[in-house]
Amino acid sequence: MISQLFSSPVFFVLYFISLLIAITIHEFSHALAADRLGDPTPRSQGRLTLNPLKHLDPIGTISMLLVGFGWGRPVEFDPYNLDKPRRDAAIISLAGPVSNILLAIAFSLVLKFFPQSLVISLLSYSIITINVSLAIFNLVPIGPLDGQKILSGILPRDLAYEFEAIMHRYGTLLLLLFIVPSFGGQTPIHSLISPIIGAILKLLV
Repeated sequence: MISQLFSSPVFFVLYFISLLIAITIHEFSHALAADRLGDPTPRSQGRLTLNPLKHLDPIGTISMLLVGFGWGRPVEFDPYNLDKPRRDAAIISLAGPVSNILLAIAFSLVLKFFPQSLVISLLSYSIITINVSLAIFNLVPIGPLDGQKILSGILPRDLAYEFEAIMHRYGTLLLLLFIVPSFGGQTPIHSLISPIIGAILKLLV
């Protein structure tokens, strides 16, 4: 993506702004959900804010700009502060992707009512695309993505413990295998989620 800085600086700026907004909303929503469910950890760590600097991971941000894949700074929460740890952890994890989808819907309305403004249209389209992509990617049930804890909260207790044990041991490795390009140049995870992303974008744009 960094190559766009020279070939298309306007696109690069819009992409970077959209990325900041998406990551900030995503991580803030995790923190807000944890706070509302009784865990003060995110608040004590200064994560209950819309300041992007509190939510960006330096290496993850650089990676996103260089290769289009990266991560924000994870929001920490203490399950011992939650009334129903498995259920509440799933709600906290779901809050991030849901916030991205809601933001994408909001900007699809902006795109609909202000189509005459080129800058607003381009920015809205960029925000919609990145937020939908971020939401669907994070719903994949592989650790350490949000989908892991969401699925754990849905599964019966015994299956959830087995699933968590597998993800604790192999989750990161599985994720790496999914994001490494195959012989065709496309990543397995892209093949998995791109039809879903495309279908949602058709509805919103």
